[in-house]
Amino acid sequence: MDIATAAKLWDAAPGWLNTASYGLPPRPAFEELQAVLTEWRHGSSDWKPWDASVGRSRAAFARLIGAPVADVSVGASLSQIMSTVATALPPRGKVVVPEIEFTSNLFPWAVAADVRTVPADRVAEAIDGDTAAVAFSLVQSATGYVAPLQDIVAAAREHGALVIADGSQACGWLPVGVEGVDVLACAAYKWLMAPRGAAFGYLSPRVRERMRPLAANWYAGADEGGSYYGPPLRLADDARAFDLSPAWFCYVGAAPALELLGEIGVERIREHNVALANRFRAGLGLEPSDTAIVSVDAPGERLEAAGIRAAVRAGRVRASFHIYTTTDDVDRALDVLTG
Repeated sequence: MDIATAAKLWDAAPGWLNTASYGLPPRPAFEELQAVLTEWRHGSSDWKPWDASVGRSRAAFARLIGAPVADVSVGASLSQIMSTVATALPPRGKVVVPEIEFTSNLFPWAVAADVRTVPADRVAEAIDGDTAAVAFSLVQSATGYVAPLQDIVAAAREHGALVIADGSQACGWLPVGVEGVDVLACAAYKWLMAPRGAAFGYLSPRVRERMRPLAANWYAGADEGGSYYGPPLRLADDARAFDLSPAWFCYVGAAPALELLGEIGVERIREHNVALANRFRAGLGLEPSDTAIVSVDAPGERLEAAGIRAAVRAGRVRASFHIYTTTDDVDRALDVLTG
């Protein structure tokens, strides 16, 4: 499906440049969610059809990152997944983290480990023999900086460190794979355009054998339908052992959105998004870049007054561009900022 055709499946009001805060649902996802909410309202359905959306979402996310479905866990937020991953670390192990890292991928390590923060572009060189893990965003929330994944993986493998990546600002527009990565976790309400409350975590077999399931529950059972009551502990033997019991409606909205992303193709989305971001950068006299997020010193209040929705992060305007963003959206923002 080409971008022009796909974009007709959204109902974005003009001027939405804030997917890095939350993504807008495609119409099929919104309509499927509304139908299920109506069923809930009237008690006209069993919960099992809703729960099927969790399996659909898990499979769609696995395809998106090129991972086995059995290695993908479902959760509620990035920090929840990362806090469980932190049980794989040795006591007070050293974790290298970019100094600008969003705190959902910083605080879990600060609680469980000794954190060393370094500039985002020096993460790979900071990994040494004392490093238990490196935790970083594939794309930085505040700046849009795209991490040099292969360099980080190579340095971590040289020193035996775990590689833990936050894909929340990457999955959905940046082609992402899990080769050499131990953990790739993602909050789904941004570029995956799901309701907030759905999150995914690729957990490699190597890291799972070190982890403890802090929120063990019936949904993580070896037999979902037979794990409602009583001992013994009987968890799944794959990443499902770390599932949270899901918030169904979040996944009802997630499944169609993720499936549509797969149909469109992430590489095609990347080309569209980066082209719009570079159009915005060029209009402000900036050099082109490789990211769908642009951070600039600009009067954000002027954008707000003109009805253009962006964000302010680390004292700068942050604009972000996705499938439903148009050249008119970009040019309207430029007219406001340069007029």
